[in-house]
Amino acid sequence: MKVRQGVVVAALGIALMGCGVQPTGVIGAGEPASGPTRGMRLYFASDSGLRGVPLLDKEVKDLNAVVKLLAAGPPPAEQRNGLTSLVQLGGYSVTGTGTRVTVRLDGPYAESGRDQGTGQLVCTLARAQSVLDPKVRTDDVEVTLRPSGSAALGPYRCAEFLNG
Repeated sequence: MKVRQGVVVAALGIALMGCGVQPTGVIGAGEPASGPTRGMRLYFASDSGLRGVPLLDKEVKDLNAVVKLLAAGPPPAEQRNGLTSLVQLGGYSVTGTGTRVTVRLDGPYAESGRDQGTGQLVCTLARAQSVLDPKVRTDDVEVTLRPSGSAALGPYRCAEFLNG
C-alpha cells in the first residue's frame, strides 16, 4: 500500500511540475507585420514613401470613385502629417475584373511609371479591387495604365512601390 501511495504521489508531483518548458525572456522577432490589411485605403505620398490611410467615412462602390477620392488629396489631418497626393489625371476610366485593373487615360501620362504618384494609383486601386471583389487578394492585383497615343505602362503590383 505504501508503494502504491508513493507512486501516486510521485505521479502527482510530476503532473504539477508542468510539461518541462522553462520560461524565457523577450525574444526579438523583428519589425511588426506590415503591408496591406483588409478594408478600403487610399495611398498617399510622403517623404518616407507611400502610406495607406483608411477610408472610414465613405462607401465606395466602383474604381472610378476611388481614383476621384485619391486625386482630391488626403484629409487635413493627414496633410499636417506630411501626406500629399501626386496623382494628376485628366480624363480617365477604370475597370477591374478579378486580379486585373486597367486605367484608360484620355491623353498622355505625365509620370514615369516608377514614381510615387503611380504607386499611389496602383496601391489604391489594388486595395479597392480586393475590397470590391473579396475573392481577390490585394497582392495579386495587377494594374495597367493605358494612356491614349502611347504604350501601356505596367502591369504593376502594389508591392513594387512599398518601402520595406
